Amino acid sequence: MKAKKILLVEDSPDDQELIRMAIEDGHIANEIVSVNDGAQALDYLFGRGTFAGRDVSDTPLVILLDIKLPKVNGLEVLQQLRANPQTSLIPVVMLTSSNEERDILASYENGVNSYVRKPVDFDQFTEAVKQLKFYWVILNETPPDR
Repeated sequence: MKAKKILLVEDSPDDQELIRMAIEDGHIANEIVSVNDGAQALDYLFGRGTFAGRDVSDTPLVILLDIKLPKVNGLEVLQQLRANPQTSLIPVVMLTSSNEERDILASYENGVNSYVRKPVDFDQFTEAVKQLKFYWVILNETPPDR
């Protein structure tokens, strides 16, 4: 069976690279698909735009989603994911620098599985991503494909 992908939705190239390095450092075979904004994330998940023709039944193992994104913000992406039966059960981790109470509350109200604030310190940031990877890729049991 082919390893499922991790979808990383992050507009900061620096954060994308740090997250990618931290995940790969754990020697996990899952491919990381990175997109730069919420519109690209939705196009990827629903097989439209530049991702037209992609097998949408190949859903990600987990989505790492920033809340503050260009074009379509993370909360809007989350709402659209949860409204669609094809994507409603994909685990979503809001991985963001926002520590605003309203963002945390809105994320959980819209069905996020976890909310993780990105640490500012490089070593802490790397460790946080490694822990996320360990939990969501190794320990977590995902629902069966529909």
